[in-house]
Amino acid sequence: MSDQKIFGARVAALRKERKLSQKDLGAELGRSESWVSQVERGVLPVDRLSTLQTLADALEVSVLDLRSDAVEPPEDGPAEPGSDLDGIRLALTGYPGIATLLENSAPADERPIDELREHVDRLWELAHASAFSEIGEELVTLIPMLERRVRRSAATDAEHEVLAQVYQVTAAVLARQDEADAAWVASDRAIAAAGRSGQPLEVVAGTFRLAHTFLRVQRPGQAEYAASEAIRALQPKLDDGSLSTEGKSLYGALQLVRAVISSREGDRSATHMWLDQARAVAGDVGPGRSDFGTEFGPANVEIHAVTASVDLGDAGMALDLAEQIDTSELSAERRSRLLLDKARAYTQRRQVGEAVAALLEGEQLAPEQIRSHPLARQAIRDLMQISRRTPVDLQELAQRATVA
Repeated sequence: MSDQKIFGARVAALRKERKLSQKDLGAELGRSESWVSQVERGVLPVDRLSTLQTLADALEVSVLDLRSDAVEPPEDGPAEPGSDLDGIRLALTGYPGIATLLENSAPADERPIDELREHVDRLWELAHASAFSEIGEELVTLIPMLERRVRRSAATDAEHEVLAQVYQVTAAVLARQDEADAAWVASDRAIAAAGRSGQPLEVVAGTFRLAHTFLRVQRPGQAEYAASEAIRALQPKLDDGSLSTEGKSLYGALQLVRAVISSREGDRSATHMWLDQARAVAGDVGPGRSDFGTEFGPANVEIHAVTASVDLGDAGMALDLAEQIDTSELSAERRSRLLLDKARAYTQRRQVGEAVAALLEGEQLAPEQIRSHPLARQAIRDLMQISRRTPVDLQELAQRATVA
């Protein structure tokens, strides 16, 4: 076990001794429940002496009880909140770029636009790998830097477009981590920046992220409205054959949003109708693409079909569909999500061994997704309840996912 994981386990043990929940400890520290969870899982390092001291005080121990090597403070460096979701939330807080409005001399990044586009591509790679801690470190500095840059009098459409894309990544990451209120803010800013960029499809992409955010906050009506409005805007171009491949990706991805909504509402007919429409478009788009970070294509449509089948209670159909999907060109996040849905299907069939194996395989691909996704944690709880004798692998997974 790594030193970081040993430290996290120590924090978890001391917290339980004090009979505190992760939420309670986070409140004492001025941090989120997610921050505490990441520390205890060994995902998020805590190196600054000031943070260690605050944590030790909250746990009513000395700093040396937490970290025997915490004698001297580390060298000065940037503050650490960027490595967790709190840092991203802070970057979204308040009016962005306010210093630029008050000081004409406020510094702005001058990197070439192509270099910034490559940076955005890297962010999507991290998002598709569910590397949430690493992406947080990037976003906490990139967002305010770009906000300062676009507020110069000479800001270009391309700069606004890059900012819109960064906010889209931010919304996607926050939504996947159940930080729906912050994801809502990021989605709205993505749409606003896209509107200034002169790129209509960027506006549609922001709306797609907004629809996903509404799903996370249990507002299916608003999610349906956002998705349907965007689809209606794209429909004429699809009908006359002028819609680009990128536009088709967004159109199909929005149909998948509709399918998710319908499956959660138990509407089988509507679910399969939206899936069939997405399949038709996916055939034109083809495999191996990830326009606007959607990864829309034939394989992703079928992954959504598996998800929908599980939501509808059709575990057998879900498992049959899963076996037919070629995921070789998909990201770790998508492949891990398929394994999560297989685990959910096995759980419905009370096949504990198969469900645990699927979760562990998914964890190998995208650890942070399996350990933090609400559906994964619910599956772990369900498996522990239906197991006559909880397997050791499941017990260890529950500890990593901080599931009681």
